[in-house]
This record gives sequence, structure tokens and C-alpha cells, in this order.
Amino acid sequence: MYVWVNDQLIRRDKAVVDMEDRGYQFGDGVYEVVRMYNGAFFMLPEHLERLQNSLKEIGISYDVKEQRVAEKLKEIMKKNDVTDGAVYMQITRGAAPRNHSFPDQPNPVFTAYPIPVKRPVEAQENGVQMTLVEDMRWLRCDIKSLNLLWNAMAKQKAKEKGCFESLFYRNENHITEGSSSNFFGVKNGVIYTHPANPYILNGITRRAVLNICQENQFPYEEKVLTLNDVKQLDEAFITSTTAEVMPITAIDDITVGNGEPGPVTRKLQKLFFERT
Repeated sequence: MYVWVNDQLIRRDKAVVDMEDRGYQFGDGVYEVVRMYNGAFFMLPEHLERLQNSLKEIGISYDVKEQRVAEKLKEIMKKNDVTDGAVYMQITRGAAPRNHSFPDQPNPVFTAYPIPVKRPVEAQENGVQMTLVEDMRWLRCDIKSLNLLWNAMAKQKAKEKGCFESLFYRNENHITEGSSSNFFGVKNGVIYTHPANPYILNGITRRAVLNICQENQFPYEEKVLTLNDVKQLDEAFITSTTAEVMPITAIDDITVGNGEPGPVTRKLQKLFFERT
């Protein structure tokens, strides 16, 4: 496998990152994962725009266009002969003597490599389960930072319960999102999802689904759902770059609807698959 380290496209076994890189020591960096279908990236401009915004929000001076990131991503997929999969990329503040405050002259480090991703057909067909986990992340979840410890812990809790994903809540009156996904509920034909604010990451697949809703006149509303709302949903699904549109059949002991993927979710799945 070939990977990018700054401007070097090298074999993975030759790739080296400084042990004092702030991404390793502080999680001081941001990342993106972009899906590729049939040799073409899906919504790459939106991913790069979000990456640039994340860089701006944490104060890393790195121009995505100037550094040819789009071209680098296309080149690495071609070099690795990948036409269906995904690419992971991250930018850290770079290496510096360990100090919590930012270095005076940071030297950002860009790395990227392809990751194998296949459409989870069986799970998408049958639906999956979630488990409720208290949302104890920091309050800037809109920044796609490397600080994913609580997300990872929540994902592990889901795994231990035999669930596909965790559903975060800040209290009974505030359902936010999944540990690596955005959450949607359907009630009486109306689609609900959390507003795009600092409590959630404004997912690219989330945006694609909302665009599909607009184009096809599906009624939707961005609002905060409560735990009581979740108990009364007719349907639920999550979205992410790798899960795409994934039906939810149960959340702990809460059966969603009749326990099977619903008609609205099925229509959105179909329209999303057509788009990709």
C-alpha cells in the first residue's frame, strides 16, 4: 500500500511520523473519510470544505486547495488501484516539544491512505440495533477532530451489547447523534434530525439525505428529539460515510415501529443508492 506523508507518496512500511507529533500526543488535528464509488469520490468538495472549516476552528494554518489535497487523494487511490472504497486523511499541527500551548512555528503534517469499505448490504436490508449512551463529549462536536476517545468507548459499549451503534443523549430531553453517525427519526411521515449545531457533526451523508428530501418533497424538520419522542417513532435510521442509510429496528428495549425497516427509510435508501 502507498500512503501520503506531506508531499511524499511512499510505501506504508516506509512511512514515519515524529513521536512528538501533536496529533499523537494531544489529538491536535482533524480528519476526514471520503467514500469512493466506481472510481469517483462522493461529495469530495463538501468533505474538503468541512476539513478546511475544522482546520480554521482549531487554528491550524493549512490551505486545502493550495496543498492540492483533492489531487493527492485522487492520486493515492489510483496508485493503490482502488475504485471502490474510502480514503482516510488527517492533518495535525505537527511535531514540537511537548507543551500544551501551540508551538510558535507549527509545521502541519498531512497523511492519507485508502481503507477498504464495502456496502453493508445485509445490515441495510434487515436493520440494526442501537444502545443509549450518555453523551460526555466536549461541546464542539461540529469540529471533526482527532479527539474520539468517548466515541470509541461508546462504540465498544455497543459492541459488547451486540449492537451496531450507540445513540448519544445529553439528558432525556436531548438526543444528539450516534458515536460515528447521524440519527434520524420518522413520525407520521415526517423525518426528524438534530439541527446542525455544535452538539453534532454535520455529516456529509446527512446533508445528502436532506438534499434528497428537498428534491423529492419529503417533509423533514431539524429539531431536537427527546427520549420520549424516540419511544414513539414509526421508523429510525442513521447515516454515515460507511453505513450510508442504515435502518434502526431497536434501541435497547425500545422497538422502533414494528421492528422492521420502514417505507420512508426504504425510499431514502433507494434514492441514496441511485445517487452514489
